[in-house]
Amino acid sequence: MTNPSPNHQSNAQGSFGAILQQARKSKQISLKEVAGELFILERHLQALENEDFAALPQVTFARGFAINYAKFLDLDPIKVATSFDAAYPNELKAQSVNNIDTPLRPMGTLQRDSHSRIRFNPLLILAVIGLIILAVFLFRMVSNASQDNSEPLAVIEDLSASEQAQGAAINKFDSANLNSVGASGSALNLGDGNDASKVALEVTITDNTKVDITDATGSSLMSGSQANGNYKLLGTPPFNIQIDNTDNVSLLLNQESVALNDYAAGKQANFALSP
Repeated sequence: MTNPSPNHQSNAQGSFGAILQQARKSKQISLKEVAGELFILERHLQALENEDFAALPQVTFARGFAINYAKFLDLDPIKVATSFDAAYPNELKAQSVNNIDTPLRPMGTLQRDSHSRIRFNPLLILAVIGLIILAVFLFRMVSNASQDNSEPLAVIEDLSASEQAQGAAINKFDSANLNSVGASGSALNLGDGNDASKVALEVTITDNTKVDITDATGSSLMSGSQANGNYKLLGTPPFNIQIDNTDNVSLLLNQESVALNDYAAGKQANFALSP
């Protein structure tokens, strides 16, 4: 059992750790039973109850564990998340930001084989190579066609004074219009970049399955039993994902397939995913 850090808040009355512990004990459930249901390591559950933040993963995943634990105990996950945010030390948040690693790296609860390697689909590689060759071929065709169709512009010489005046007037009118359009175009291109950090997550379900997905802001993108269908989600990574039966679910992150078997224990999975 992990002892709480002396630098962190203890389980005082009203703290989120004490609330989680009291709710669990009132239901007469052991930490081992909760770990088996949520697929969260027992030592991480104990660290949440003790508010031992140093013993937890980085803040995004630890916060997701607290929210899932609260839901399991029928507590208000928003209140627990707010209390977690207030108690979490700022110095650990800075360390968590600096420790963000490679794309699609599972972090959190499941123990994975240290010798596992990224698997490449040979058909996908061949398809990418074929697309590159096709793009080069089309580019050359367009370039050759534009060169064949290009003709030298006729040079007009000996313009009269009236023709020169008319040309100057036309150029001034076109310049004014271009300036107007340019200003309008700049205004149209001004946009809100708040969605730049959001990522598309596509979930395909073939049979009724319980799926819970929470993004880095704590927003619940999918919760509870889901009917078969195709769901397109948009949120801030990393995503905390729980799946009751991986046989009935497939995921695409930014159009890239996620191998759920790599994260599953039996047919259940609980892991974090980021692009």
